[in-house]
Amino acid sequence: MEQSGTKERAFRVEGLVNARDLGGLERADGTLTPHGVFFRSDNVDRIRPDGWQQVYEAGIRTVVDLRQPGERLKDNQKRPAWLTTINVDLDGLENTDFWADYWDNGLVGTALYFLPHLNEMPERAGAAISAILNAPPGGVLFHCMGGRDRTGIIAMILLSAANGGTEEIVDDYLETVRLGDVQAASDNRNNAESLLNELCERHGTTTEGAFRTALAGLDLHGFIEAAGLSESDRAALFSWRGSIPESQSMRL
Repeated sequence: MEQSGTKERAFRVEGLVNARDLGGLERADGTLTPHGVFFRSDNVDRIRPDGWQQVYEAGIRTVVDLRQPGERLKDNQKRPAWLTTINVDLDGLENTDFWADYWDNGLVGTALYFLPHLNEMPERAGAAISAILNAPPGGVLFHCMGGRDRTGIIAMILLSAANGGTEEIVDDYLETVRLGDVQAASDNRNNAESLLNELCERHGTTTEGAFRTALAGLDLHGFIEAAGLSESDRAALFSWRGSIPESQSMRL
């Protein structure tokens, strides 16, 4: 399955292989999610000097980094002065009881952990969403390492808040899966997507099925309450920082 807008939403940046604009996806009312507001990607430390100019020309002025502190310590590329970087550790590894069921067995690499994580630690995703919504003016790019799962959780929330169509949101997640060979080659490693799918199959589903289940089970308003998002955050979430007219917003 590949939606017609996937290629058009691809964000070409020197050094990145899994970057795209969340704009251009069809919403339930037939309109499209706004371009230039939110972008998702793999690790921005991979961006080459010329790539930062491409980021600037796209209107992005803020990066929200979802990685763990230890992952950030490995970065070695200089970032431009015009860029604001906000660090939010989405994982929360100090919650050892939770991660005992998802880390060593590999489920952290699948959407099988999305809803459990949101239910157990809603404040983590809430902090990431709030950082994105309250970023300085301009486009906001959020990322983890590969731009697959931590980034996938946040994209799922943002696209759901925009009333994105189910198939469009699923396709956005699967685009990262389709880029598995390209990402693996860039990292000089083997593509793990087939192994991750086999892991999902051992749990009675597939890579796609696990994400569909997470998306179908997302209680957006319940998450917002549990995460403690402010009224201004809620307004910014459903309006995509004011880019979706109130008449088209799904805010309740």
